[in-house]
Amino acid sequence: MANDEQKAKAGEAAAALVEAGMTVGLGTGTTAAHFVRALAARKLDVQGVSTSEATEALAHQLGIRTLSLDAAKAIDLTVDGADEIGPGLSLIKGGGAALLREKLVWEASRRCVVIADASKVSAVLGGFPLPIEVVRFGHSHTSGAIADVLADFGLPVPRLRLKDGAPVITDSGNVLYDAGRGAIEDPAQLASALKSITGVVDHGLFLDMADQAFVAGEAGVEVLTP
Repeated sequence: MANDEQKAKAGEAAAALVEAGMTVGLGTGTTAAHFVRALAARKLDVQGVSTSEATEALAHQLGIRTLSLDAAKAIDLTVDGADEIGPGLSLIKGGGAALLREKLVWEASRRCVVIADASKVSAVLGGFPLPIEVVRFGHSHTSGAIADVLADFGLPVPRLRLKDGAPVITDSGNVLYDAGRGAIEDPAQLASALKSITGVVDHGLFLDMADQAFVAGEAGVEVLTP
C-alpha cells in the first residue's frame, strides 16, 4: 500500500470503534482527516470535539455535528494521528501545529487511540523534530531557555517554525519552536523540564496518554498497546 492508503486504512479501522451516541475527539493532520472522513461515512448519530479550526471545518463539511470542549460533558473516544510513535506508545505530536488543543482534548477523553502508517514507528523518540508551543511575547528570549534545556539532553537548538517567511501562529495565538532531531533517551524528564520554562505553553511529547495505536502497513492494520 502507498503511504496515503495506509493512513486511510488506519483511519477506517479506528472509525469502526465509534458507536452511536458517542462524543468523539477529532484529531488534526492528514491521518486524522482520514478518520474524520471514515466516521462521516458511517452516518452515526455522534458529536465531535475538534482539536483545530481545520478539523472543525472538515467536520462541518462532512456533516458531523460538533461542540466545544467546554460544552462536552465527557469525551468517550479521541482518535488522532502522531508524527512519531515510540516505546510504550510514547508519542511526538504537533507537526500540524495543533498540539495544545490536541493535548487538552486527549486529557479530557476516556480513551485515546492513535492512528498512523508504519513509517511513524520508532525504537527511540527523536527522529521527528519535537514541537514546542510558546507565548509570542518575548518568544526569542524563551527560546534561549529552551535551548539550554535541550542542550542538557544532548539535543540541538530549537528553530522557530516559519511558513512563507513568517512565524506559524497556532489556533491559540502562539508560535512554535521545533527542537532539532536527536534521540530522546528520557522523554519524561524532558517533558517536565520544558513545562517548567516560563513562556512555554506546552510541548509535543504525549506520554502515557495513548491506550492503543492502529498502525497500517503492507500486511494490514496492527493494533499496538503500551
